[in-house]
Amino acid sequence: MSRFLLPLAACAALLLPAAAGARDVLGVFQRWGAFRDAEQARCFAIAQPLAGGWEKSPWRPFASIGYWPRRGLRGQVSLRLSHQLAPGTGATLTVGDQRFAMSGGGADVWAADRRADAAILAAMRSGRAMTVSGRAKAGGGFTDRYDLRGAATAIDAAALGCTRIK
Repeated sequence: MSRFLLPLAACAALLLPAAAGARDVLGVFQRWGAFRDAEQARCFAIAQPLAGGWEKSPWRPFASIGYWPRRGLRGQVSLRLSHQLAPGTGATLTVGDQRFAMSGGGADVWAADRRADAAILAAMRSGRAMTVSGRAKAGGGFTDRYDLRGAATAIDAAALGCTRIK
């Protein structure tokens, strides 16, 4: 468990620029972690991609499922990619045999709307692996791969972690 806590905490630090005291670890569940940032009134489940080329990226890529109770957002899917996207392109998230178009720009993408968020979460709960791929700004294609073991539990922990934030 501690082998995955440090990388997940590092990913969480990237998401949370506020003081370190504002972050609570809700749990680490295999490849996924759940965190609460009471100061920002948000919780999230987060994972980094499996090894396979992203380590040379100037930033740490991650997948996250966010909860922002004060904004009425629940289960918002977003990803920081290992590469910047080529201008005018998007990314494709694949879970099992389901594909989802992700929009955004630079190295950040998210689901198109709340329905897409819900469909992705449902697929993640029953899937074993997830990939996100696109065309890199620097040329060529790329794929970031995620293990979904622990994702459902981390997502639930993040959702529960924010139930008292109003």
